[in-house]
Amino acid sequence: MGDLYDDDILLWSEHQADLLRRIAAGKPVNERPDWANIIEEVESVGRSDLRAVESLLLQALMHVLKAQAWPDSLSVPAWQSDALLFRAQARRAFSPSMRQRIDVSELYADAVRAMPAAMDGRPPQPVSPTCPMTLDELLG
Repeated sequence: MGDLYDDDILLWSEHQADLLRRIAAGKPVNERPDWANIIEEVESVGRSDLRAVESLLLQALMHVLKAQAWPDSLSVPAWQSDALLFRAQARRAFSPSMRQRIDVSELYADAVRAMPAAMDGRPPQPVSPTCPMTLDELLG
């Protein structure tokens, strides 16, 4: 079954789900579940969800920073709208256990580093070196 995991993850997952359903229903089975890979996949679900929320917050921060750094740009309303959308998506995907794992200051530093050197031929105006928002404010 380990080969199937490497060769066709979809087929492997469907087979493992069927096997686990039969075991849960008390039906006899002739093979053991692929516990090592099942455990790995269960752990990866949580990590994936956490990374998705962090990615959405990073996108929101990048748009907030662009709006602050180029306040006269015609794109500011779009950046502000996009930031709100990314924040709303992050809020919907957020779960309380993520709170202690999300480092807003690190995300903000990444967003600052990702800012372009210029926009429409103009350098950015200075932005705060530290994140002006808490996680609750970002998710609010």
